[in-house]
Formats: sequence, structure tokens, C-alpha cells
Amino acid sequence: MKRIKVYNLDGKAKRTITLPDVFETSLRRDVIQRAVVAQQSHRLQPQGRDPMAGKRNTAESYGVGRGLARIPRIKGERYRKAGQAAFAPGTVGGRLAHPPTTKKIIKKKINFKERRLALKSSIAATADKELVNGRGHRFNLKRSLPLVISDEFESINKTEEALKVLEKLGVKDDLEKVKESIKERAGKGTMRGRRLKHAVGPL
Repeated sequence: MKRIKVYNLDGKAKRTITLPDVFETSLRRDVIQRAVVAQQSHRLQPQGRDPMAGKRNTAESYGVGRGLARIPRIKGERYRKAGQAAFAPGTVGGRLAHPPTTKKIIKKKINFKERRLALKSSIAATADKELVNGRGHRFNLKRSLPLVISDEFESINKTEEALKVLEKLGVKDDLEKVKESIKERAGKGTMRGRRLKHAVGPL
């Protein structure tokens, strides 16, 4: 069983505790990825098209013997669109060859035991310094992970006090990293069709 230190608001070790059994779970990146993809798929909304889209016209093929392609063409003589190709995929205003349908199953599923294993594995990963450091988090490598703080932290009700405590705990650089990424994002301005992402902090 792994024992870790509990830090007080001054950043000093107060006592030690034994970590729960969940932190003994081995890392399973493949199961974690499956669980994340399954969870993300639940946000997707089924899409479909009007069954008559691109078909509301009089287009019909002339047939053979005219020296023209057998593509459907709009009927008429003096009508401005008469003879214009329509209806078929690839023509202006024509139907889609393979339109999206609401019947398509886009919601992915994962077994209950796999989902539970993914959760346990990801919780256990937060206690591995190499993995946490590899994710880009900046923290005091001398501290034990996960970083456990005494219940006194809940009595803090001012941001300034919370920042001082986090600085003493050695995660100030991680906060600065988030601040830098937010500034960098703001400098790029509004980007249409993209999500504006920023770094994740100590939490």
C-alpha cells in the first residue's frame, strides 16, 4: 500500500495517509480511450436530409440517339432552365449520392466493467509523477502525488488566499501555464468553426 503526505495550508507535511486500493490499478490507455470516445459520442446529434431534397423538379433523361449524355434534364422549351441537368448527384441543385440518415448508429457503447476499469485506471494515473509531468503539468516534483490538502483548505473564501496556498504547494507554475494559454487564445481572435481551447490547471 502506498502512503502519501497530507499538506497543510503552509505547504508543510502534516501527516501521512494510506491511499485507497483504486490507486493500485494498472494503467490501461486503450480502455481509457474507449471510454472517452464512447462518452464523447453521446454528445452527437443524429443528422438526416429531406428525402425529397434535390428531387423537386421535372428532370428526365432524353434517352439515347441525341448525342447527349443520358443525365436527367429539366423539361420545357422556352423555360430558362429547360435542358439543364438536374436531379442526379453531381448536378447543380441535385440530390446527394449518399446523404446522412438519422438511422445511422452514432452512439457508441462500452461494457460496464470496462467503463469502471477505465475510471479506476485514470484515477490511479493521477498518482504517477511521470504521467502527470508528461501531460504538461508543472508542479514541484518533490511533492507526493496525488496532492492531498488538509480540510482547512475548505475554509478559504478569497481567491488571493487560495493562490498563496497553491503557490506554497508548488503548483503556481501550472496556474501560470493556464494564464499564458488563455492570453495566447485571446490574441488569435475569434476563429469560426473551431473550439477555443486552453490548458488545464492543477485541478
